[in-house]
Amino acid sequence: MKHFFNRRETIVTEALDGLLRTIGSGDLARLDGYPEIKVVLRADWDKAKVSVVSGGGAGHEPSHAGFVGKGMLTAAVSGEIFASPSVEAVLAAIRAVTGPAGCLLIVKNYTGDRLNFGLAAEKARAEGFAVEMVIVADDIALPDIAQPRGVAGTLFVHKIAGHLSETGRDLAEIAAAARAAAKDIVSLGMSLSSCSIPGQPHEDRFGENDGELGLGIHGEPGVERIAVQSADRLVAIMAERLAARPDPKASHALLINNLGAVPPLEMSLVANAVLASPLAKTVKLAIGPGPLMTALNMNGFSLSLIRLDAAREEALLAPVGPYAWMPAKLVAAPAIVPMAKAVRQSTAHKASQNAGTRRLIVTVCDRLISLEATLNGLDAKAGDGDTGSTVATGARSILERLDALPLANPAATLGAVGDTLSASMGGSSGVLLSIFFTAAAQALDGGASLPKALLAGLERMTFYGGAKPGDRTMVDALEPALKALDSNGPGEAAIAARRGAEATAAMEKAKAGRSAYVGTKLQGVVDPGAYAVAEVFAAVAALLVTA
Repeated sequence: MKHFFNRRETIVTEALDGLLRTIGSGDLARLDGYPEIKVVLRADWDKAKVSVVSGGGAGHEPSHAGFVGKGMLTAAVSGEIFASPSVEAVLAAIRAVTGPAGCLLIVKNYTGDRLNFGLAAEKARAEGFAVEMVIVADDIALPDIAQPRGVAGTLFVHKIAGHLSETGRDLAEIAAAARAAAKDIVSLGMSLSSCSIPGQPHEDRFGENDGELGLGIHGEPGVERIAVQSADRLVAIMAERLAARPDPKASHALLINNLGAVPPLEMSLVANAVLASPLAKTVKLAIGPGPLMTALNMNGFSLSLIRLDAAREEALLAPVGPYAWMPAKLVAAPAIVPMAKAVRQSTAHKASQNAGTRRLIVTVCDRLISLEATLNGLDAKAGDGDTGSTVATGARSILERLDALPLANPAATLGAVGDTLSASMGGSSGVLLSIFFTAAAQALDGGASLPKALLAGLERMTFYGGAKPGDRTMVDALEPALKALDSNGPGEAAIAARRGAEATAAMEKAKAGRSAYVGTKLQGVVDPGAYAVAEVFAAVAALLVTA
């Protein structure tokens, strides 16, 4: 897989400096021990308070440096990608931020982190520092393992300990609260791919239709393979296992974490699925969805729960300085606001029937629906591959409303088709066709013949859309077809539409529409919109011949 980097040896230090350069506030700094010592710390820290230090391998961004700031971590210690920081790096962080109040280390339950942070704690105590260490082992993927992994639920402990430190609590109280919180956290992750490390060969161990449940944040294998299926079902499997652990009578906070490569659209869908599942009955607060503790570019997510009490709820809701923290929010159903009615409504037309008009509409819509895959294939070569789906959606919406259309009134029918497409089709195609049918309806209602009315619709569509013949759009087929329809009838119109569509294959580059943004040459590829127009006129001509 491809990555953006300069040299493997400097990925982490360059990334940390990039973070510090873009924070902008001057509240954060780093120790001068690069490259061996990679520590980001609060520049405004008052050593009269208990310092809270965490860290681990890089690759989990924004963890851990992204959570350094008021109300959360005092310092974060980074190792190389997926490698624990050294004892000396952890010790340097303790020395830099710890005063008489002492230091709390928050450590994820991985052997390297336990050993390096643990030895650093011992050395710091020998130097006279008061140090406590809390180990978070929140992963429930392997229920019988003696040492569960520490994963994204660790962020709950960062937030709670950071809040208590900011409010002036002593080390013993903060350590006790952090340990108690760590015991009340459960997490579970799932992914559709493993992650890849910059500069290293990558071979995805997943099959095309496989995912993994319970994998770790370093790409280590999950507890079981799981078939790719609907998001609702995948979330239900995770929710069922998580729900078996917490107290069903208690309230919980839920952290919805993107492991790196899940698009925001899909993360919001996952959040909706979780909060519509039985697990949501005990969820009072939600954090995310978003990238909080990632695994480089892993295409997966994790869910973490912590049992709430008044003190934890206060700590999780308290505002903080770090840019990367996503504030906890009270879970609520979507608010629904009624749509306002149009100030001036057009004259309503009652549903009516006309066998010929109905047959014509059904023929055109059926042809467009049958072309969905073909048009998508053409558009994939010249655009984003969705023309067929967009057009088919519009056609299906018209068929669904067919019985409500005023088919005995041609002008009203054209207007109703325009309204339907503007609401259901989406994208520029839906708007352009809605303009076309709406303007045509107005012209027809004003006394124009149907061919003249359709030409009037085309004129308005090209005025607003900006396309003209030769720009490699549907206009290349639609304009000659409508002109031929006006003068020579449907048969000649179908021939003109076909010629216009075929002419687009000889055009090197589009000058309008989304295809205009494609840098590659497009000779030999028919414009999908023009192709659809030609197919429509062919279907209409065939229908009229047999009628």
